[in-house]
Amino acid sequence: MQSQDLNDPGRIEHQGFNDRDRIGRLISELKKETSRPYRLMEVCGTHTMAIAKMGLKQMLPKNIKLLSGPGCPVCVTPAGVMDEVLRLSENPDVILASYGDMIRVPGSVPGDNLQRRKALGAKVEMVYSALDAVELAEKNPGKHVVFLGVGFETTAPGTAVAILEAKKRKLSGFHVLCMLKRVEPALRALIEADDFQVDGFLCPGHVATIIGEEGFRFLTDEYRIPAVITGFEAGDITTAVYELVRMIRDGKPALWNEYTRAVRPEGNPAARAIMERVFEARKDVWRGLGTMEESGLKIRDEFREFDAELVFDLHPMDKEAVTGCRCGQIIRGVMDPGSCPLFGKVCTPDNPVGPCMVSGEGACAAAYRYGTLSM
Repeated sequence: MQSQDLNDPGRIEHQGFNDRDRIGRLISELKKETSRPYRLMEVCGTHTMAIAKMGLKQMLPKNIKLLSGPGCPVCVTPAGVMDEVLRLSENPDVILASYGDMIRVPGSVPGDNLQRRKALGAKVEMVYSALDAVELAEKNPGKHVVFLGVGFETTAPGTAVAILEAKKRKLSGFHVLCMLKRVEPALRALIEADDFQVDGFLCPGHVATIIGEEGFRFLTDEYRIPAVITGFEAGDITTAVYELVRMIRDGKPALWNEYTRAVRPEGNPAARAIMERVFEARKDVWRGLGTMEESGLKIRDEFREFDAELVFDLHPMDKEAVTGCRCGQIIRGVMDPGSCPLFGKVCTPDNPVGPCMVSGEGACAAAYRYGTLSM
């Protein structure tokens, strides 16, 4: 393998994100690299689905493994949090507003989710944005609309804007159950775990548009782990894998921004300013990773009237269902979906046992839909 000339006008930005000839050449070069095993992890659910859809795992040599990390916000939401959501659904004065994936995530009781509760009479509405939930609150005076604010730094600014808009409109019936998470603490926890076995990271392009290149600098500066911020087309991801393998082979870890068409070194300062105005970091619980300091976001006291945890006295706990689901191990990259005893048998997209099969960005859903198992 020869190093890519990053100033070459034939580089991916100029040649097209899905140039088949170029992708084919990169795959051919990767197949020559058989000197050692390479374990690469993506930490973005959109990357997980894109990799599965393009069949990259099948095209790569067996010594290059692509692992799915904690990049699906639905997947890292613990069952104990969903238990509180389900308890809230029993309140006749509450309308729960949620993205579609969250409606099917079970709590600690198998089969109990918002879809079931809605069938039993609970008021549950699917929305496409946090501002949709604000509109819902305005149309339903006298009710409490609780938006399930799930996601990473990508969706946090939009949720912050919704809270500011609700304050502007003086909507006392709008609330957010803040389940927003921060990527950096999760990556640090992964790296520092005893079972960490990853050689390089494909960093999430969506998150990087907000926190910038510098938000991932710690991977190479502190841990000496190669990292590539990449986009979501076949050419983006193949190029990222190629560069990671080259850096690992040469023993020259670096942070490279392949996704320069969307990600700046400083990210999006305006979006971060809005996010930081409304939220502050707090200790939080992640499925598979446990409790981590400053790994989540909470609503600042200035906006406490919009905080569903305070208004409804909610107490999410680190609690899991006893089902045999291995979602926690899968999002840490220590187990492949096919190694879970429930995968494809008890657990399918039509009958999901765990969130990794529920979410459209989950590793199990991707593996089931496209038949991509790598370990």
